Amino acid sequence: MEIRFENLQKKYKGKYALRDFSATLENGVYGLLGTNGAGKTTLINLFMGIIKGDGGEIYINGQNIRKMGADFLSNIGYLPQYPQFYRDFTVTEFLRYMCVLKDIPKALGQQRIAQLLDTVNLTEAASKKIGALSGGMRQRLGIAQAMLNDPGILILDEPTAGLDPRERIRFRNLISKFSENRIILLATHIVPDVEFIANQILLLHEGNLLKYDTPAALCRELEGKVWALELAEADVPTQLIHHTITNTAREGSGIRLRMISQEKPHPDAVSVPANLEEVFLYHCGEESV
Repeated sequence: MEIRFENLQKKYKGKYALRDFSATLENGVYGLLGTNGAGKTTLINLFMGIIKGDGGEIYINGQNIRKMGADFLSNIGYLPQYPQFYRDFTVTEFLRYMCVLKDIPKALGQQRIAQLLDTVNLTEAASKKIGALSGGMRQRLGIAQAMLNDPGILILDEPTAGLDPRERIRFRNLISKFSENRIILLATHIVPDVEFIANQILLLHEGNLLKYDTPAALCRELEGKVWALELAEADVPTQLIHHTITNTAREGSGIRLRMISQEKPHPDAVSVPANLEEVFLYHCGEESV
């Protein structure tokens, strides 16, 4: 499976929401990372045909999606940022309804529903009404409906927003389970959601694709720019506030700092490997915190 984006553009009121976006995606998990307003949802909406672009083309396996018709949708599973559910439907009723909409034969649909409920750990909730589910359970139901047609491409827009840490971890584990032999594009501004499961990171900022590489390669680019420093609180010089502080921790009467700086910020500072959150801060600025 391959998706190729060529020079996608979209403007709102004369301002670019997405500018000259080009990238090729093959099987794997892709983290579409950026602050709110970076262009993530715009890219997804262009891909899904929800909005019309101002330029550029999208191809799946070399075929323009504009010419694919129903064949395009049969390849896609989609979980929007704000999924809408029928609260009075039970879990099973909702999934049966989605099978009808996706034109999945009844026998195959029943089989897929049973498999997916087991995979997303909702079998015991199959007869519960959706309105009685927790936020995490609804998100797992959302990914189950997205997987009903066994799509080659799975699109997830801010899928962990509002989930507690345990549900976010569970959701990430599900994504890893579903990643074999398909493209998964996961849009988020929460770095840990993609740091350990994404094969590639697409870093968007103000509509521009700034970086497209593996998490490890992006972290290596910051070699010599991330520093660790431990000082007594009284000895922390005021000039350090001019650097991008990525983490602070109090240890007794001292302070342990991590910061981004082009040059060594203090005689006692030690160069340390960057993490993906620091890559995000370095390219997108402190407003991304």
